[in-house]
Amino acid sequence: MVHDQIVQEGKAATIVGKFDYSSVLHKDLENEDVHVYLYGTGSQRWEYLGEHRTNGDGKISVQVQKPQGDYVVRMVVEGDHSEALGYLTVVGDGRKAVLFDIDGTLTLSDFEGVGDYLGIDNADMHNYADEVVWEYVSKGYQIVYLTGRGYWQAKTTRDWFNRNGLFGWHLRTDANQDNPIKPNTQQYKTDYINYLKNEVGLDIIRAYGNADTDVRAYAAAGIPASETYIIGEHAGMDGTNAVDGDYALHYVEVAQPSPEAGCTWR
Repeated sequence: MVHDQIVQEGKAATIVGKFDYSSVLHKDLENEDVHVYLYGTGSQRWEYLGEHRTNGDGKISVQVQKPQGDYVVRMVVEGDHSEALGYLTVVGDGRKAVLFDIDGTLTLSDFEGVGDYLGIDNADMHNYADEVVWEYVSKGYQIVYLTGRGYWQAKTTRDWFNRNGLFGWHLRTDANQDNPIKPNTQQYKTDYINYLKNEVGLDIIRAYGNADTDVRAYAAAGIPASETYIIGEHAGMDGTNAVDGDYALHYVEVAQPSPEAGCTWR
């Protein structure tokens, strides 16, 4: 998989690719050559970013600096031509953004992603969840999916986006989930939101979640409860806004009336 990266204009991005095999054992692909390509805003053809060799953790790191825009990053393993896609987004300071958790927030429960990953089920989505996301996209907001899913679920998560017609950029999985039984999801989310606000300069105007860890992580990162929307059993917790049942009414009353974000380059 390729970790999506978002940076402020004028700063270089370090794009990390992670290669392993076996959905259970995750055997790192060590000392193998990977070719990296990039295509996006202003591109006429794929740009070749060179050949890179994986380290002992099956990772490569590629530095790139681009103007404001959206870019697809494609990494191809030389040995067997297997590949992974990720995305780079370069934004101006103050770019308005909306943040979404995935499991239990866009999907019906926290556990549907497990069946999706194992290939035995397609995680069902809350009614009107996709319409809410696309409404913000159409108005120029940067979408951020901040999920507690481990990095190894990135590919199946992107496949789920595609199958359900859901906008798929910018996806952040937990790259350091060493203990999936008891991960520190709350701190991980708080830290990443602080990075988005302080380093990237995003203006996160609204956040969606379902878990108590979402409520606390968003609050700790300075997202006001008045702009935090929670669905499920913790709806309304600590003064947040409750999303009742599904997103149909929310789409009409909150998403549609949201103003244009003022983005001119997407």
